[in-house]
Amino acid sequence: MNTNVIPSASAVPASTRTGPTLRQRLARHPQLFTLALIILVSIVIGTLNRDFLQLAMLFDIVRACTVLGLFALGVMIVLAAGGIDVSFAAIAALTMYGITKLVLTRFPDTSMPVIMVAGAVGGTVLGVLNGLLVDWLKAPSLIVTIGTQYLYRGLLLTFVGTVFFMNIPHSMDAFGKLALWRHDTATGLHAVLPATVLVLAAAAVLTWWLLNRTLMGRAVYAIGGSLAIAERLGYNLRAVHVFVFGYAGFLSGLAGIVHVSSTRLANPFDLVGSELDVIAAVILGGARITGGSGSVGGTLLGVVLVTLINNVLILAGVPSTWQKVIVGAFIVVAGAVFASKRSA
Repeated sequence: MNTNVIPSASAVPASTRTGPTLRQRLARHPQLFTLALIILVSIVIGTLNRDFLQLAMLFDIVRACTVLGLFALGVMIVLAAGGIDVSFAAIAALTMYGITKLVLTRFPDTSMPVIMVAGAVGGTVLGVLNGLLVDWLKAPSLIVTIGTQYLYRGLLLTFVGTVFFMNIPHSMDAFGKLALWRHDTATGLHAVLPATVLVLAAAAVLTWWLLNRTLMGRAVYAIGGSLAIAERLGYNLRAVHVFVFGYAGFLSGLAGIVHVSSTRLANPFDLVGSELDVIAAVILGGARITGGSGSVGGTLLGVVLVTLINNVLILAGVPSTWQKVIVGAFIVVAGAVFASKRSA
């Protein structure tokens, strides 16, 4: 009879047991690196300027993250499926301006829920068109969405309008002013947590559920990880393309409505140039440009990091011209870290 006994983990001397290394932890949770960068930037800014530590500044950061975060969640789900979308800002601009103009001129008493639904539906339709074109043309999604980006902006400026609306519908104005919490400091500062952040919170929960609790979420990661294997397993590529681009359009439509409500201005030229910031936030959040990865938590951390750099570094005396330099440097460093952890 064999009397050899395999020692349990508790019987192994503590000196011979090793936990996961930092490299292994980064491999499992790449968002930890993004969190470390956020903490580092916050410490530097807070040390150089104490105003950064005030509650009003925190609420300002949350407000600045809302629209960028909605865009980033949509881009992340497209990246996870192995594609890329750069038309989201154009979708948001066309949707927000067209709906604002329609409500002002024809239906001034429209309620905010109806306006939000209209924005979501309009964005979804344009996003689905992206997905169908990618599937029909069999062309890289980057090329297709560059084309639709110009198409949507051209339609907006040619047929919808170019005039700024300084007076937006009352329901949108009221929603933009709605606060979840207000706090007046002893120094006279007003700290306001806007209700628009609820839209981002709801979108984050919905995106997490779709990616982690549905068959479509599994298909997104499978197709992004290996298209050939996913097709052999029976996943429908067209359905995934329509879903991810339609969902990105859905979030873009919501982002456009939130943007108008927050700024109280409908400007057809708004949001131009935000594409690189959004993609940078998603990449810094741990998503691979080649697909198959990406998480809601990591994406939101990337949004916070880019927002800190773009909106708060000025408090530390960093010129605005250096913001893109710092974002680019962080992307290069993150790329090197993520590449090393994948090889690990």
